[in-house]
Amino acid sequence: MTPYRAPYPVPGVIWASLPFPTLLIDQAAMILEVNPAAETFLNTSQRGLIGQPVFDRLSVKAPMEEALVRVRANQSPLNINDVDVTIGDRLPVQCTIHLAPMHDNPGIVMLILSPRELADRLGRSMVAKTAARSAIGMAEMLAHEIKNPLAGISGAAQLLSMNLTPEDRELTDLIVEETRRVVKLLEQVEQFGNLRPPDRKPVNLHDALDRARKSALVGFAAHMTITEDYDPSLPPTFADSDQLMQVFLNLIKNAAEACKSGGTIRLHSFYDLSLRLRRTDGASAALPLNVEIIDDGPGIPPDIAANIFEPFVSGRENGTGLGLALVSKIITDHEGWITVDSTPGRTVFRVSLPMAPRDKKESR
Repeated sequence: MTPYRAPYPVPGVIWASLPFPTLLIDQAAMILEVNPAAETFLNTSQRGLIGQPVFDRLSVKAPMEEALVRVRANQSPLNINDVDVTIGDRLPVQCTIHLAPMHDNPGIVMLILSPRELADRLGRSMVAKTAARSAIGMAEMLAHEIKNPLAGISGAAQLLSMNLTPEDRELTDLIVEETRRVVKLLEQVEQFGNLRPPDRKPVNLHDALDRARKSALVGFAAHMTITEDYDPSLPPTFADSDQLMQVFLNLIKNAAEACKSGGTIRLHSFYDLSLRLRRTDGASAALPLNVEIIDDGPGIPPDIAANIFEPFVSGRENGTGLGLALVSKIITDHEGWITVDSTPGRTVFRVSLPMAPRDKKESR
């Protein structure tokens, strides 16, 4: 039997780019249309869903029939917060349900499922995409202006030390050491503005990960165990190989520094079609290539977790708070997203990236 198709026109770009599972249902509660996120959430293709009773596919712990009647009668949207939604024999997922009438066809209702986990992830991602730019302009200006007088202070301290006793020379040595430390910090700040635009080519994610892993193991992560859990079938991403390696190196370093007494870092790659990004030109772009850097350290302090990608936010003593901000900037420049999920004993940084265009040849 040919599945029933909706006569209701759905704007293709907008419909496909919606990150939340969204369905159109008619007065008989039959599914007229689903977006790609709903196909993933329900684990069924559009062909298998259209024309089916919606509540045969979704079990919702809420009075949905009554809610649909109200939406159609009042021709106004309705939200149902924090309800359990079950698909088949899977565990319930807590969602907020949004019901909205289609005013040019009063019998049709748009049903949007907003799973709490996905909503949190998208919220954190939006913060990550804009945070790294918030202080860059002022920081670059201050870095440039401060470095010159610091050089003078350091030089003057070195001249003074020539005529001092060893006891007094300790003070001038301290001045020189601290000015050098501040200059190094300012140079990191300037790196934000000096980072060249990415030279994007098809790149094997696992090659970049392997370069970062080998570099980390002979340096700052020598006290750690790094394991690999890769999906070998992943296609190339479209990225600057050196900048991507820098991202992974910074994330591994962040994990290693969090686990001072040793521990395990797991590098996990996988394919996930559920995440899509709206580009500046209005088109929707999929970010199916995912890499997770997972550590078993103490986790990110709750008071800074929401702002961890902002410049100068750090959970470590004497940390500059620039490493993760730089990572966020690079991923944003690659039209990707980065998120973090942290609890004591498990912190996961996830990088989501696009596939390389089909007309590009893989670089060697």
